[in-house]
Amino acid sequence: MDDSPRAVAARYDSLNGRIIVDLDNGCVFAFPARALQGLEQASDADLAAVEILGRGYGLHWQPLDVDHSVRGLLMGVFGTERWMAQEMARRAGGTKSAAKAAAARDNGKKGGRPRKPSAA
Repeated sequence: MDDSPRAVAARYDSLNGRIIVDLDNGCVFAFPARALQGLEQASDADLAAVEILGRGYGLHWQPLDVDHSVRGLLMGVFGTERWMAQEMARRAGGTKSAAKAAAARDNGKKGGRPRKPSAA
């Protein structure tokens, strides 16, 4: 028998763009709706169609045919391993920091990023 918390209610908070899940242990869990694999481009109406699967161990979005386990979401698993690695790389590449800006300026002074050798 699985002792992990189960969802007893789930809803989409369009004002904050979050899915809010009430758990059977009295806790409330919220996460950015569009941070989940399969929900990135979802409309507010599609996100609001969140349903609880089975005995509360999963969430389902019928219009999108997307399912996520409550246990996985609580552990920070917002998609497949491959999708999460790609998403982390995408976010890291878009990071803006003073150190990254300084490195870009230094590279620009040197003529920019070195060119890859061409195959002859």
